[in-house]
Formats: sequence, C-alpha cells, structure tokens
Amino acid sequence: MHRFITQWPITENKILPQFIGFVTQDQPKELVVFYENMRESFRKRAEGFERELEDAAPAQLDTSLASPPVPFAGRCAPPSGPSSTSSTTCSARRASATRRRSAPSSPRAGLAVVPLPRRARPAGQGAAAGRQLGARQPAELFPLVHHPDDELRRLAAAGKLHEPQVLEQQTRRMLQDPRLRSLAVEFGTQWIHVRGFDELKEKNEALFPTFNDELRKAIYEESILFFQDLFQHDRPVTRIIDADDTYLNETLAKHYGIPASSAAVAARRGVKKYGRGECWAGERADQGSRGVANEPVLRGNWVVETLLGEKLPRPPANVPRLPEDERGNEGLTVRQLVAKHTSIPECAVCHVRIDPFGFALERYDPIGRRRDRDLGGLPIDTHVKLKDGNEFDGIDGLRQYC
Repeated sequence: MHRFITQWPITENKILPQFIGFVTQDQPKELVVFYENMRESFRKRAEGFERELEDAAPAQLDTSLASPPVPFAGRCAPPSGPSSTSSTTCSARRASATRRRSAPSSPRAGLAVVPLPRRARPAGQGAAAGRQLGARQPAELFPLVHHPDDELRRLAAAGKLHEPQVLEQQTRRMLQDPRLRSLAVEFGTQWIHVRGFDELKEKNEALFPTFNDELRKAIYEESILFFQDLFQHDRPVTRIIDADDTYLNETLAKHYGIPASSAAVAARRGVKKYGRGECWAGERADQGSRGVANEPVLRGNWVVETLLGEKLPRPPANVPRLPEDERGNEGLTVRQLVAKHTSIPECAVCHVRIDPFGFALERYDPIGRRRDRDLGGLPIDTHVKLKDGNEFDGIDGLRQYC
C-alpha cells in the first residue's frame, strides 16, 4: 500500500533528469554516462507502476465500499437494508473510477472525486452532502488539511457548501485553525525548497560547531512561523522577499547577530538592517554552500528558478569542480574562482544569468552568518551587474530588484 501512496517509481523517473543535471556539475564523465543509460529503465519502471496502479483501482474501490464506517465521515447514517450501497451504484462508481485512472496523482485528490458511500455520509443526508464535502475540501477548503469538522459537515448536509460566500467564510475561518501549520510546512517550506532543513547535516562540524540540531531547528521554525503568519493574516506575497520582521529565539538571534529580548520564540521587527527577512533567513544561505565554502552558482540558481521563475537549461557534462574550501586558493576568492571557471564561452551563456545573484549573497558564510571577509581573510565583493545591464549591491539591491 505504501508504494501506491508514495508512487516512488513515478517520482524517481521525474527527478532523474534533475539529478543528472547536478551530477554533471562536478562528477566524471563516466558517472554521467552511467546515469544517462538508466533513463530507459527508469521510464519503463514508471510506466509499469502506472499500469499496476490502474489495475489495482477497481479492487481498492471494492475494498473501500465494503469497509466499515471510518472516522473521516464523523456522524454517519446507519446502513439501510442488507447492503449500504446498491450493486448498481457500486458498478457506476467502478466505471467512474476506471474513467478517471489518468486523473489525480495524489491519494487525497483521488479520494476527493469519489462520493462517500451511504453509510459514510452525514446522518440523514443523501449523496449530495458527501459530494459537497468530497469535492470542496481539497480545493477551496484545503487549510484544514485533516478531517472536515462539525461545521463543514453541517453546511454540507444543508447543501450550502457550494455557495461562494459560504466557501469564503469557511476558508477564512479555517485559516485561523492551528492546523494551518501543516500548510506552512507542506506548501510554504517546499515552495522555497527548505522543507526538512532541520535534518540538514552537511557542514564541517569542526569549523562550524554552532551549526547544531538546536540551531537548525530554530532556523526551520522561523520559516514555518513566517508562512503560517503570511497565510493566516493574508499578507502580501511580496513579504517573502521584502519582510522587515521574522521569528527568533535567543539561539537564532545570536546566530544572526541580532540583540535578543527573550529566550522563547517571538516575532521581531526591524531585521532588514541585519540582512534578514524571510527569503534571506538562514536556510537559503546555508543551502547554497558546501562544507567549508559557499557556492554562489547554487545560490544564484535558487534565486533565478525559485524567486524569478525562470527555467534554466541543464549544465554541460564534465564541469570542473570548484575548490571545496575558501582558504588556500592562491589568494583568490570564491567569486574570482567562479569567474575564472565560467569564462569558457559555452558555460558563460548560463552563468551570466545565474552568478550575479549568487555573488550578491556572498556576504553570508556557509552557515548563513553575515561577514565582511571570507574564511581565507579576503574581502567580500557583492556589487553585481546583471545580463540586462542592471547593477546593484548586496542583499538590499537584490531585494529591490526582485
């Protein structure tokens, strides 16, 4: 059953091209060829799994219809007669499920289009109430994330859940529900590619001993609370790049160089002057770096694809590796090494679009602290010129450009 939930063969086939793209940046040609040769087997495995998924749908539907009442429906009407669902209805649903085999990819979306069996409908109601709950919850009523509550079931039973005014009212009500945190995690942190940051353990522990579990958890919680506030209070989406407040505890405030007023997590305003605000929190700086060195190319790629929404081509094979340490590079900074590395014409085509955004973030070290010199003691240069001729300096200029 877990295979049908994760749908991993399909997922791995989709992400293989991206994985190969990363491999080509710093790995031998032989390894790139190895993964390229796996494309066909990955595709066949995904197609086979899709057929298996389709073949299993009718049996799964039969099992669902034959199952005893489940908590999802809350107050349920008792079965009427020897069977709670007629054979005609079952046949119709099986046919409907067959027609929909190419439809929703997620288990939740798949369940949404199947009307509730009679014994799993709100008490005293027919198919309409079940359909209203099933059709509305994943789309307009997604903030609850979990089971519909009594008020939703009551409105569905009354046939009012489809009314636009009621939908808006219920959506706003659920946006105040504490369970909205799930939306902040599942949507917000995935949107900006930081989900699971609290489990990241890729830094040099000897060089960065403060980058421990406590700090990672505080940085991750900062993003979760930010998105929860954004959704609950209908903040402008521009706050993601231009916020002047964030959520800090004493540990995170010390990491950011911000005076702390409390050991507990609390909202803190006026953080722009410290180079903070949501998209410029610790995760983004930390992600664009390896153990002992920044990677402005990765940081720039994140800005271009995640914030600006541009699609970048795959990098060429056999891209030479950059040093993994900012120290001992013949007096050159990481920025100078990247510029030297990307002077090759076929590389420059993409790097002229990516690198300036990463260079603008060079004032953050591999674990997201602000700095004036790199680990080798060399001064930081964050003035950049974009492909379109725009020039700006550092994080403040990047905010204005975005």
